[in-house]
Amino acid sequence: MNRNSSNFIVTIVLAGTLSLFLPWWSVMTAALVTSLFIPLKRIAVFFVPFFGILLFWAVYCFILSSANDFTLAKKIAQLLQIGENPYLLILVTGILGGMAAGVAAIFGKQIVLLGKKG
Repeated sequence: MNRNSSNFIVTIVLAGTLSLFLPWWSVMTAALVTSLFIPLKRIAVFFVPFFGILLFWAVYCFILSSANDFTLAKKIAQLLQIGENPYLLILVTGILGGMAAGVAAIFGKQIVLLGKKG
């Protein structure tokens, strides 16, 4: 298994575990920790955790929302003026979580590079 796949899987598992005990920002912690211990190269530093958390949050939001027939998701989507489309809200939620995780992973990579210089 290559580093990209390992980082992807470990990020999802760690984010899932941490989200049981910590608030929403636990996905950032998961991405930071995995980027410290499973370093990636170039643009993959951002996109691997981005897609991992996008997938995790989208699936998690879908499971939670489908339990109540997307009632709350439709109301929140209407509040955000994206229509009453709960699937678009789930996508937007996943993208925002993925962006937070990607930025945290870049920060982790910078910490690794700073440690190598010193």
